[in-house]
This record gives sequence, structure tokens and C-alpha cells, in this order.
Amino acid sequence: MTVVAVVGGAVLAGIGFTGSYSALVHLGFAHGFGWFSRVFPIGIDAGIVVLLALDLHLIRRQTPWPMLRLLAHLLTGCTVYFNASAAGRNDTVGAAMHAVLPLLFVASVEAGRRLVVKAADLEAGRESAGVPLHRWLLAPVPSWRMYRRMKLWDIGSYAQAVGLERERIVYRALLDRRYGDWRKAPSDARLPFTMARFGLSVDEALALPQKAEEAERLRAEAEQARQVEAETRSAERAAEAEVARLRARGTVEAARHQIDAETGVAAVEARAAKETAEASAQARARAAAEEAQAFESLDAAEANKRAAETEEAAAETRRRAAETDRAAAGMEREAAETRRRSADAERAAAVAEREAEAAKEAAEAARLRAAETRARVAGMELRAVEAEDAARLTPRERAARKVARMILATGSSDPEAVELQTIADALGVSTTTASERRREAAELLADGYRPTAANPTTTTLKEVAA
Repeated sequence: MTVVAVVGGAVLAGIGFTGSYSALVHLGFAHGFGWFSRVFPIGIDAGIVVLLALDLHLIRRQTPWPMLRLLAHLLTGCTVYFNASAAGRNDTVGAAMHAVLPLLFVASVEAGRRLVVKAADLEAGRESAGVPLHRWLLAPVPSWRMYRRMKLWDIGSYAQAVGLERERIVYRALLDRRYGDWRKAPSDARLPFTMARFGLSVDEALALPQKAEEAERLRAEAEQARQVEAETRSAERAAEAEVARLRARGTVEAARHQIDAETGVAAVEARAAKETAEASAQARARAAAEEAQAFESLDAAEANKRAAETEEAAAETRRRAAETDRAAAGMEREAAETRRRSADAERAAAVAEREAEAAKEAAEAARLRAAETRARVAGMELRAVEAEDAARLTPRERAARKVARMILATGSSDPEAVELQTIADALGVSTTTASERRREAAELLADGYRPTAANPTTTTLKEVAA
């Protein structure tokens, strides 16, 4: 059959092209085309083949352009019209005979196009079958809606579209049975009909509120994590500023003590030098005066007396110089003590700086560990939610497992480790409902529920027995 189809199609296409070519050549000469009359039929009939081939090539390249097929159909209409006109105005039978020939050629080419498109769809795993003709005839309005959804939301399978429609009809019957009329059902229960025009199934539409709540929870957790990170950065900046202030204050105190010590030592040395010079000058003056008087006076005893007084004065001067030296030594000791306190202050500032650096490194490590823990917990929570979605658990079962994971996150299996208000805030329920969920979580933990990173929804022993 394949050989007959291919060979027969090629023969029919050749016959149609030959007949169309001959008719259009005569028509071209009749309308004054001259020598171009022999090229004109090739341009029209070959143009049909080329445009359809380009259309197929673009479809295989995943870049279809419907305009090419429309142009090919336009050329098909033109060649049929030109072939019919070649028979003359009053020869109806001749016109029909001429029109049939290009139809054979166009039909063969279109059949080949459909075969290539079907093969490409099968290779890509697509289904190109649209709404069948009998459905258009039996239910035109619903068929139009189905066709519109298939084209708008890329539903390539007619069987899939029928399955979605059947699922919505069964769901509507169940709502009518439960509420008397599906329009009286709650808004969440009517979501499959509201979202039908967007190509969603019943299960996908009913899961939208839970997905929205989960997305809102994830956004809230992300915002909380950003706030914690911002607070951590603010605390780190404050600690760095405090360390800088302490370092500057220690530097200033050390410089002040050093300057005070140097100033005190210089003042003591200056006073001691001044008093020593004054005492030496006074002694020399008295000695000179007494010596002159001794030469002038004939009384040696009086001269000896004055010499003794001069010696006593020199001794007093030496005593005051010694006291001045002791005072200078005391000032030196005070300066040394000041320098020692300055060194202690510098060492204390260095220790404070090292402690601040260590505290900063510890804070950074704690922040990294907290971020890793939050990421790991968030990943485990996300995998748990995905696994629960796949297991089709009820919201109540999801809430109980979430509370169980919150209890395990505290590092113990004691349900009292998590307060009721924390559970109520996390689930968005009242404290009474939170108490029930905590009780159910305790039962799950008692039954052996232990989620892991590899399997976040590990079943309990009771569920395994069931």
C-alpha cells in the first residue's frame, strides 16, 4: 500500500502538473505573455510545492508560519481558476476537465504534507488530531469551546481534552448531588468551572488555594529570613563601630599619658638645673666676698668664722639640690608608672580588638550556620509538601505532619516543646484547633513518624500496617 500510495501519488501529481502546464501555456499565449508563457505555469505550480515544503521545514524547526500555507492555498485557487478559464467561457465541461487536473496535483502534495506533519508530531511526542467533524456536527458550541481551549492552552491531544471535559461533567454532577445545584457550592468548590477556560483539570483547579497558601507561606518565610539577615548585618555594623570607638579612645588615652609623662619629666629636670645653678652662683659669690674681706681684715678668726658660715650655706645648698634630685626621681617614677598604665591600656585595647574580631567571626559563623539550617529546613519542608501533594493528603493530615516536624525541629519528641500560639500562627488557625493538631502530631510521633531529607513523608508504623 505504501508503494502504491507513493508511486500513484507521484503519477497523479505528474499528470496534474502536465495538464495544468499545457493549459496555462496556451492561456499565457492567449493573453500576450509571449515566451514567458512557458515559464509562468512552472512558477505557479512549483510555487505551491515550494511554499508547502517551506511550511514543513519551519514546522520541523519548531518555528511554524501559517502564512506560507495560506499563500500555497491561494496559488492553488489561482491555478484551478486559470485552468478552468483556459476552456473558454461557454464550455462548462471543458472548464471542469481543466480544473480537475491541478486538483490532482494539489491533492497529492497536500497528502504528502499531512504525512510529513504526522510523522514529525509522532517523533516529537505530540498529537495533532483536532476536534473531529462528527463532534462539530453533533455539538457545535461545546466543540468550539473545546477547540478554543486546545489552541489557547496548547492541549494537543483530543483525548486529553475529552477527558478534562468528562471530568468536569462528573464533578458538576457530584456537586449537584451534594448541594442541589452546583452554583450553590462554595467558591473554592466552583474553581474547576471558573478555571476551565484556562485548560486546568479539576484536581489542578482545586489545588490552587493550597498552592496559593503555600506560596504565601514561603514568601513570608523568605521575608522573615531577609529581616533576620538585615538585623544581623546591623548588629555586625554596630559591633564594628564600637570596636573602632574603643580603639580610638585607647589610642588617645595612651598618647595623653605619654605626653603628660614627658612634660612632667622635663619640668622636673628644668627646676633641678635652675636650683643647682642658683646655689652654685650664690656659693661662689659668698666665697669671693668672704675672701676679699679676709684679705682686708686682719682678724683671722673672723675670716674662719665666715668660711664656716659659707660652708654651712654650701651644705644647705647641697641638701636642697639632693631634695630636688629626690623630687626628680619621684617624678621619673610617676612618669614610668604613667607609661606602664599607657602600655596596659594599649594591651587592653589590643585584647578588646582581638575579642571583637573573634566575636565578629563567631557571629559570621553563626549566621552562616543559621542560613544553612534555614535552607536545609526549607528544602526539607518543600520536599515534604511536594511528597504530601503526591500522596494526596488532606489539609488536616498535612497540618498534623507539619506540627510533627515543628516538634522534631526543637530536638525532642515532646509535644509541649512547641507552644499552641506558635502552632496557631504557623497554621493560621485558632488555639483550639492548634491543640487538636498538636495532639494528632503527638500520635504521629508515637506511631514512629520521622521525616528525613531523603523521604520527608515517611509513613508511620500504623500506616504501614494498614
